[in-house]
Amino acid sequence: MSIPSSVGGTAEVSSHDELYQRVIWRLIPLLGLCYLTAYLDRINIGSAKLQMAEQLSFSETAYGLGAGLFFVGYILFEVPSNVVLEKVGARLWLARIMISWGILSGLTMLVTQAWQFYLLRFLLGAAEAGFLPGVLFYLTGWFPSWRRGRIIALFMIGLPLSSLVGGPVSGSIMAHADGWHGLSGWQWLFLLEAIPTVLLGLILLIALPDTPHRAKWLSDDERDILARELARDNATNPSQQTTFHDGFFNLKVWMLGGIDFAILLSAYAIGFWLPTFIRNAGVTEASTIGWLTSIPSLAGLIGMLLVGFSSDRHRERRWHIIVPFLIGATAMSLSTLFAHDAVATVIVFAIASCAIMGAIPVFFSLPATFLKGQAAATGFALACSLANIAGLVSNSLMGWILDLTGSNVIALLCFAATLLLACLLVIALPKHQVNR
Repeated sequence: MSIPSSVGGTAEVSSHDELYQRVIWRLIPLLGLCYLTAYLDRINIGSAKLQMAEQLSFSETAYGLGAGLFFVGYILFEVPSNVVLEKVGARLWLARIMISWGILSGLTMLVTQAWQFYLLRFLLGAAEAGFLPGVLFYLTGWFPSWRRGRIIALFMIGLPLSSLVGGPVSGSIMAHADGWHGLSGWQWLFLLEAIPTVLLGLILLIALPDTPHRAKWLSDDERDILARELARDNATNPSQQTTFHDGFFNLKVWMLGGIDFAILLSAYAIGFWLPTFIRNAGVTEASTIGWLTSIPSLAGLIGMLLVGFSSDRHRERRWHIIVPFLIGATAMSLSTLFAHDAVATVIVFAIASCAIMGAIPVFFSLPATFLKGQAAATGFALACSLANIAGLVSNSLMGWILDLTGSNVIALLCFAATLLLACLLVIALPKHQVNR
């Protein structure tokens, strides 16, 4: 990784690297584990559907709408949540988010009618709103821009890990817990996977420092080093904007929202619907489907680390998004040719997941290159809000098209085309500003 010359000599750089390694180990495993449970509680509905939809007589359209309504609550409360976090601190607000969404996710086990499903999914989205942009904003108070690509990659491996771990675990719960104490497997799934979320929320209240100056495990000299690094980083880009207005009414933020929208259209199609695609290809055992679902998730994890680290090393952002988008669009298109071949389906979606997920940490290093303070908090949240419209579109469109045609072809080709169009938005971002 290249370090700006202003950081100092070799000995100083080595010392700083050791300090940042300690900070990484203190913060990233905990936050990454929290993100793993966040995404698991969001997408475990994809595994639960294999039993839940049949037992409750939900159509594909009803399931798609319920899965998508999560994002309505998420979108509406994303910006307000991050504004509150910027004022009250990450420790208290992130803990509140996790505890409330854990409780709501567990309550999904009590659903018996479609309207209850819709309501709980909406409330779950409202409760979780602000977690991802809140963490990303929080990390800008610890790491300068030239370190953030790999830091965000390390944090966000919780996303593919949630499917890598969650697929087999969810499949096993449904296969082996079905009928325990009169409850179905899908009910145990929601209950058991909600408990770690609530516990992690309580741990955040104890273990997460709001800022470096409140970290008891840092010395005064180490706190000063972190502050100087951030000050140097800000000095290299004096055009950074700082107010709520700067973050909300900013064309580049809205462009970022469009780019992330393209990412999430495909990512959510894979996360929510891959178990259904594998079942439709001829695999019927829930635990086997769970294990097969984990393969694209592993590919996504590898892609995030490789692309995120490469982007930092070369100090280049745009092509580290465009190339994965081109590969992902090709793979999503090719997946339509293998609807009845389970092995080919898994392989093609693994390629798509590796590419699309690989672009995510690079993308999330961009907002803080031109925003800071309240503008950064607002910008992160607004970009995520705009992007998460994709969750509603992706799930509702997929469910409706499956009910209408019995095939996923039209939806997947639309998602691939959106990735291609998003490449134009990436090219339009100012190279001198984002390649930092």
